[in-house]
Amino acid sequence: MTATFVGMPAFPEAARAALADTQLRQNLTHATGTIRAKRASVVGEVAEWEELRLAGAAIKDNTLHRLDEHLLTLEAALVERGAVVHWARDADEACRIVAEVAKSHSIDEVVKVKSMATQEIGLNEVLAEHGIAAWETDLAELIVQLGDDLPSHILVPAIHRNRAEIREIFRDRMGEVGRPAPDDLSDEPAELAGAARLHLRQKFLNAKMAVSGANFAVAETGTLVVVESEGNGRMCLTLPEVLVSVVGIEKLVPTWADLDVFLQLLPRSSTGERMNPYTSTWAGVTPGDGPQEVHVVLLDNGRTRALADEVGRQALRCIRCSACLNVCPVYERTGGHAYGSVYPGPIGAILNPLLKGTGVDEQTDSLPYASTLCGACFEACPVRIDIPEVLVHLRSKVVDAHRDQRPKSEALAMRAAGWAFGDARRLDLAEKVSGVAGRVAGRLSRRSLPGGRSAVSRLPWPGSRWSDARDLPAPPPESFRAWWRRTRGGNEEER
Repeated sequence: MTATFVGMPAFPEAARAALADTQLRQNLTHATGTIRAKRASVVGEVAEWEELRLAGAAIKDNTLHRLDEHLLTLEAALVERGAVVHWARDADEACRIVAEVAKSHSIDEVVKVKSMATQEIGLNEVLAEHGIAAWETDLAELIVQLGDDLPSHILVPAIHRNRAEIREIFRDRMGEVGRPAPDDLSDEPAELAGAARLHLRQKFLNAKMAVSGANFAVAETGTLVVVESEGNGRMCLTLPEVLVSVVGIEKLVPTWADLDVFLQLLPRSSTGERMNPYTSTWAGVTPGDGPQEVHVVLLDNGRTRALADEVGRQALRCIRCSACLNVCPVYERTGGHAYGSVYPGPIGAILNPLLKGTGVDEQTDSLPYASTLCGACFEACPVRIDIPEVLVHLRSKVVDAHRDQRPKSEALAMRAAGWAFGDARRLDLAEKVSGVAGRVAGRLSRRSLPGGRSAVSRLPWPGSRWSDARDLPAPPPESFRAWWRRTRGGNEEER
């Protein structure tokens, strides 16, 4: 069974450990670089790409503004077509509904389509507690599950693994849970995919129940949509007798015409393809064809909390393409596990605090700071989520949530800074003192930076807490005020 993110450390601590893993960084650099190049190529072919981004953002925003109406429309359409609709306020309620459906049919094994929503609520672990085995059928998800690992990417959960590592996981673990991998299995992608196909074939044929998410839900017709690249989703959605779909309430689009926009944006932004290989749609029950019992669980789990945040609600536009992860310099160096959630990278840094709330735990509160605010994520986002804006907004909320818990040292430092900046003479004196201290420290420990600049490599404690993790530019030979006096003749009034 896949491990969980419960008890993960705050981002700075987790990132420090990840940065020390050179194999991880090599895997990530290679994978994200490949995906970035593919995406850039196919996006460059679309002359109206920016217009598509604007259209996607507008559709999502308009839908969110009338979400209550669209949800009722979706429910009515699903019920009319024979589906059973459940409303789940949180993860516990959603998991309980899925477990009850399985137990009502005496089912002890289900197959799963790749789903971020079911990972978000920890469904596999809850089903296991009820004696129900949940089998991931997506290749990357299967790798994570067999390796007792954690997903580290929205699109490619096993992006942190290379081919040799995957081969060893298959050889060591497949025999324990079903059909063993062949002894002569190589690390060629085709052979690894073939081993996974043989391993899963009997699972597909025997499964009486499947669990899925949905990339989109079309309100006007009660149609759920899953897009994928491997065909495993199509098998799960058609072969079992019972199908349960866990769908976040933000996945709605009002009409099929709206869906058209996202079917152009998503494949190019996620896998770098002009069109995804498999698009599966279903609406309720069709007698004699496919699952004969269909349940749809509409999941809140913090989404209405995010919707109430006027700045943060734009995160609910997210279509889970992972484009922001692939361009993020922080994610490329730390990987997804450091974020402590199934939603890693820039979108995870805003989505997790919005869903859970700030001031709840240290790990979540650390995420808005897991960014350089470079803006690459916004430029890549197909629905124009201004992630840097939301990050800054959430940082202020974190500060407000901990206002009464601010360390005394920080409060003293802020008072001292206020005292110094409150008077020109005091600021002048502070600049002189800091300049002398910086030059002394720089002579003791100086190193070169690109562009002919230099930095202080290490300060004595407590300054080392800064310099151990960041470049501290070496102080200039003279301050701006000194330069001004020297070049402008020391005119105090001009200063």
